[in-house]
Amino acid sequence: MTELNIDGTNCILGRLCSYAAKQALIGNTINIFNCEKIIVSGDPKKIKERYRHTLTEKGQPHKGPYIPRMPDRFVRKVIKGMLPHTSARGRAALKRVMCYIEVPEEFKEKKIEQIKTLSADKLPTLKRCTIKEICRHLGGKI
Repeated sequence: MTELNIDGTNCILGRLCSYAAKQALIGNTINIFNCEKIIVSGDPKKIKERYRHTLTEKGQPHKGPYIPRMPDRFVRKVIKGMLPHTSARGRAALKRVMCYIEVPEEFKEKKIEQIKTLSADKLPTLKRCTIKEICRHLGGKI
């Protein structure tokens, strides 16, 4: 169908991922750029500790649950959770979603959209942290 190039700078994670999941189920190809600048709203200390607890305290380290430590893989896993990835339709939709840390050279000339409804400008709270901070807290090398 069509190719959507979305800039993730200052977008809310949940809104962006649900939008991308719906568009992928329709049949559009989604490219999300600047994944490290996507925002998670809430108290940064509590958000980081929730992911740290999931990583260290639940289960066994070799059996999961696994949390990616790179921002592009982190966002892609959130999108995967919003898709019916156990069915053929959901697996095909997940293949149409690609996430990037910055804008690659092949996409420099293409138009990249900034979607206003996904922006964090109208959040009632100033408590927020970026995906980059969360991944760095989990041990990512970004």
